Amino acid sequence: MIQLSEAQTKADKLTDIFINHPEQIMVAAHRAVHTHYPENSLGALQEAIRLGIDIVELDIRQTKDHVLVIMHDDKVDRTTNGKGNLVDFTYQQLMELRLVQNGKPTDEKVPTLEQVLKMAKGKILVDIDFKLGDEDALKRTYKTIEETQITNQVLFFLYQYKNTPSVHAINPDVKIMPRAYKQDDVNKILDMKIAKVIHIDEKFYTDSLMKKIADQHIRIWSNSLGTYDDLELASHFGFKALLTRTKYVNVIQTNLPEEWLKYLKQTGHHQL
Repeated sequence: MIQLSEAQTKADKLTDIFINHPEQIMVAAHRAVHTHYPENSLGALQEAIRLGIDIVELDIRQTKDHVLVIMHDDKVDRTTNGKGNLVDFTYQQLMELRLVQNGKPTDEKVPTLEQVLKMAKGKILVDIDFKLGDEDALKRTYKTIEETQITNQVLFFLYQYKNTPSVHAINPDVKIMPRAYKQDDVNKILDMKIAKVIHIDEKFYTDSLMKKIADQHIRIWSNSLGTYDDLELASHFGFKALLTRTKYVNVIQTNLPEEWLKYLKQTGHHQL
């Protein structure tokens, strides 16, 4: 078991593991731990921290008055007790809504980016799924990351790998995670020599291609969402199947983060 020194935060150790210990598989909680709390809520983030999850994935959008908030959908219908497009709500109007869990309103409100980063500081890595095509919003997102002094804890997910150089230039200390949709994307990302982690699709997974990524000391992120999470719930074989079929993957995004963490510790793939 890895021990923390008094001077180190949990996030410091997670960052060290992320960079220097690729043999340790890390767990990313998709939209935070939303088993008993609404997705993308402060409660779900706090639960991820309590459980010792390595990374929390959170989605960024903005209100009508340009407040950066955490929500997956562009509408509030599914995740709150309101209806309509998020961009039609001012922040003050949004605060009148409540996040729902299993269809029932809770006490949780839609959190701001600043609130989640302050809660995460020193405790957990944060994967930011930036869902805006707004350059000003991008700059304000980075400004918030810098002002909350959480730069070393952030992974910034990019749907289009071609944006990697321009986004990286905003602050090179933020770790960029571009999405690769095919083998050629991987090769072009590697040529940039910027990414610290690449989000891959299993459909083009080969051991030889993944070894090429690993040999450049870059982490390989893949999803357990859907197929493997469902298989684990049905037969307790999903986790083993993922590790068998994609042996080079060393960051796993899942809706079952607590179960994955337990499994990885039992199998010697996780030591913190």
